[in-house]
Amino acid sequence: MSDTPGTPRGGSRGTSPSSRRPRRPAKPYRRPQKDPVRILAFEALRAVEERDAYANLVLPPLLRKAREKEGPEKFDGRDAALATELVYGTLRRQGTYDAVLSACVDRPLREVDPPVLDVLSLGAHQLLGTRIPSHAAVSATVELARVVLGDGRAKFVNAVLRKVAQDDLDGWIARVAPPYEDDPEDHLAVVHSHPRWVVSALWDSLGGGREGIERLLAADNERPEVTLVARPGRATTEELLAEEAAVAGRWSPYAVRLSEGGEPGAVPAVREGRAGVQDEGSQLVALALADAPLDGPDAKWLDGCAGPGGKAALLGALAAQRGAVLVASEKQPHRAGLVAKALAGNPGPYQVVAADGTRPAWRPGTFDRVLVDVPCTGLGALRRRPEARWRRRPEDLDGFAPLQRGLLRMALESVRVGGVVGYATCSPHLAETRAVVADVLKQVPDADLIDARPLLPGVPELGEGPDVQLWPHLHGTDAMYLALIRRTA
Repeated sequence: MSDTPGTPRGGSRGTSPSSRRPRRPAKPYRRPQKDPVRILAFEALRAVEERDAYANLVLPPLLRKAREKEGPEKFDGRDAALATELVYGTLRRQGTYDAVLSACVDRPLREVDPPVLDVLSLGAHQLLGTRIPSHAAVSATVELARVVLGDGRAKFVNAVLRKVAQDDLDGWIARVAPPYEDDPEDHLAVVHSHPRWVVSALWDSLGGGREGIERLLAADNERPEVTLVARPGRATTEELLAEEAAVAGRWSPYAVRLSEGGEPGAVPAVREGRAGVQDEGSQLVALALADAPLDGPDAKWLDGCAGPGGKAALLGALAAQRGAVLVASEKQPHRAGLVAKALAGNPGPYQVVAADGTRPAWRPGTFDRVLVDVPCTGLGALRRRPEARWRRRPEDLDGFAPLQRGLLRMALESVRVGGVVGYATCSPHLAETRAVVADVLKQVPDADLIDARPLLPGVPELGEGPDVQLWPHLHGTDAMYLALIRRTA
């Protein structure tokens, strides 16, 4: 049986060849456009996620490599600044962006592949946390997704980010954050991008009402200034202030701040080890211990947790001015090497030892001054290490507690009668500060707290004492804690 005349093979019923629409020619495939800045930011976020790396350690070598490239992938200063903002901004606001993305994705975020979530978070930060126009933020992020995820998942990224772009940050927070009146801590956790348990712990330590904790949480999300220390006898603040981007520190006589865009590696004194990068709060801790009044000799100082060497370098320089010797002890051999590097060129005598600070290699009562800046959760440095807030858990406190108490007991055994111990930690959590000091002093009755506040001259709002808690929003420093203890018998 033959085909009916006039009916095409395979044609639609009731149509003729002349009435059918011609097929559109397929669009030629367009290769994704590679954006070196966003690719580098994505690589940094992946390192933080996959390897538990810290952005402040991962990003500098990536930027250095990008600057050394030739051709269109070579970075200039603006490229480096944008990459840095994308990485740190995304990490700081991760909690807020997760809440927004959860409202735009039809499944729990834990079911989204981590690389896809990193790309979405980068896009959310560009849309909600920068001045990049919405269309450019979506387009650039979709191109990134095509390069690092493939075309299929790039379509998913495009669909989600178009939903995110429908509102600004304030509008999204009004939609996804629970009302403050219903749950203050949960509200602040979403608005200021901190885990709820961290909000609670910081609020307990700070005290007061809503205004203070909001200022503190907001300060944690601000980019910190780079602060240098002029190591006494090796560099001066006048030398550092001659740098184009330099301004004087607030409290430490050895501190110099670099304004935005200042590069510490370009400062000759830093390259030569005569100055270093050190938060002003850390400088104040070392200075307070060095200036605490003593009865009797002042010849032997100990830094019992010296790695990576910042405080040891400052203490060593101060000790040298007084004819004292610094012993810098660090358990981990590779970190002891960093301490030795920081102290190299010190104008006075010093010794670096790789030793367990809870099992001292020296006799009791050997030292006149002892500093123990103990390992901790690092909740006081969330401006510098924003990923730490998502990495830490409340149970981590139990892991640090025995070590912190053991190191303080060692310090009190190592100092002579009349000598002074400084207990310091870059965490304001009460379980790592006052609780540790109170527990150890119960076991060591022949030791008393001394008032640390007069040893930080000019620094305001230091509380009721005798210990000191510094705060980012009040002092512009990391949230360093210091208790000074004198051995009395």
